[in-house]
Amino acid sequence: MPQPHVQYVEAAPGVRLWTERRGDPDAPVLLLIMGAQASGLGWPEELCDALAGRHQVIRYDHRDTGRSTWAYDKEPYRITDLADDVIAVLDGLGIERAHLVGMSLGGMLTQLVLCDHPNRVLSATLIGTNALSTTPLVHADGTRTAVEDLPGIDERILEEWARPVEDHGIEAELDRRVRHWRLLHGDSIPFDPEYFRALERRVIEHTGRCDSSGAHGRADHTGMDRTQALAATGVPALVVVADAEPVFPPPHPHHLAQVTGGGAALVDIPGMGHALPRQVLEPLAEAVLAHTARV
Repeated sequence: MPQPHVQYVEAAPGVRLWTERRGDPDAPVLLLIMGAQASGLGWPEELCDALAGRHQVIRYDHRDTGRSTWAYDKEPYRITDLADDVIAVLDGLGIERAHLVGMSLGGMLTQLVLCDHPNRVLSATLIGTNALSTTPLVHADGTRTAVEDLPGIDERILEEWARPVEDHGIEAELDRRVRHWRLLHGDSIPFDPEYFRALERRVIEHTGRCDSSGAHGRADHTGMDRTQALAATGVPALVVVADAEPVFPPPHPHHLAQVTGGGAALVDIPGMGHALPRQVLEPLAEAVLAHTARV
């Protein structure tokens, strides 16, 4: 397979985004959208290569991550601006339409794009995220659960997020990130600390620094509700059900599928949490490729 091609695109005045493309340039485009404070390198190489067997695969660094512009402290932005960045990546690379795969915050950005720019989206795959909708979940027996009553984030993760992030050097930072991944990983699949340590070491080498701006947690999260547009979308959507998910546990995926375009498809990835260990990469790639092939 040819070496990935790196290109920077202008997302806004003074904001450049790092992008990487691999696979056949004439194949349908699949754009990977990572979660909060996560570099595009958070998408494992094995997964990118598997998807590139049938797609031109693009991953990119959000603002304030990786090699993209870090400028939140000087020029604060809204989370919805990160959704505009998705369109900026497509425009900057000369791409009219793409399959979108979003994880965590990336899944929310994917929803914003498929609602606000449906003509740019061939399909959407949503992983480890919640619905940008206030519509209640309707159960098989007809009872309803309000959005605010759906399960919350694991308390252990909330405690970890509340800890101050201090600079004690690269190895200490790697320890912190591996501890974080252990919590996000869930309790079903055996956790491999060296796998995640190597992943985060690559991210740090790619970024050239080991700190985090925390920008995505501090950014304005208002204006993200898409209840009506999400229900009306005709974009084919697939929602991943991860039974060990500790951030947006079931029935969040079922709710998201229910409120999206009259019913999105669901696919189970057994043992998956809010992470991408080796054990889930093959079934996840198969699910995504089966979904995009149907479009």
